[in-house]
Amino acid sequence: MRPGAVALAVSCLVVLGAGPPAPSPPLPARMTDTGGGTQLITAVAPGAASTTGTVTWWDREDGRWLRAGSAPARFGANGLVEGASRTQGTNTTPTGQYGLPYAFGIKAAPRGTAYRYRRVHRDSWWCQDNGSRSYNRWTEPRAADCRAAESEQLITYGEPYAHALVIGFNYERPVRGRGAGIFLHVNGRGATAGCVSVPKRAMRAILTWARPERKPHIAIGTTSGSTAITRY
Repeated sequence: MRPGAVALAVSCLVVLGAGPPAPSPPLPARMTDTGGGTQLITAVAPGAASTTGTVTWWDREDGRWLRAGSAPARFGANGLVEGASRTQGTNTTPTGQYGLPYAFGIKAAPRGTAYRYRRVHRDSWWCQDNGSRSYNRWTEPRAADCRAAESEQLITYGEPYAHALVIGFNYERPVRGRGAGIFLHVNGRGATAGCVSVPKRAMRAILTWARPERKPHIAIGTTSGSTAITRY
């Protein structure tokens, strides 16, 4: 064999041996914890100062995470911040992993919704008063110790609360001053006051997809840095 042919053969072997790069594992497979269920929602922003990003919902089937759907998302007007150090009233979205206690809405639940769904009435409030025993809770009617000026009368929010899921941030054992009323809801006119929002069609799709027996959670974070979603 000519020397040039030998070199060509070796070169071909090197190229053929390299092969294509291995595909990156799906996002949930790269996370520290996914909550133990077989459904997961990820809400990812490019950076901590971002007000937009992507929400994706996933199913775990036969040991693999499969993407069920995706939609553009909006976050707090002042970006995202680590949930454990968040301060109420800062218009920031808390990063971390959270349960999804129940759904609610001004409109009726989309057909096929299996999640517990509370219909909003004129006297439905979400208490954000740090001095109230009902802090970070739905109260109907508004609790006597919960000031209206420190609460959300849910029906007045219109389209954004047509459909929503409660995000369990600061919910199980509320810390006063950390924040209340963080939801996954329908888009409004722009960035949120700390919630995560998606187009209405996506919110309806998420509600018909979610199954309480599969214990869905939501993980909120950024693509990298101290609030990277893979930390949660």
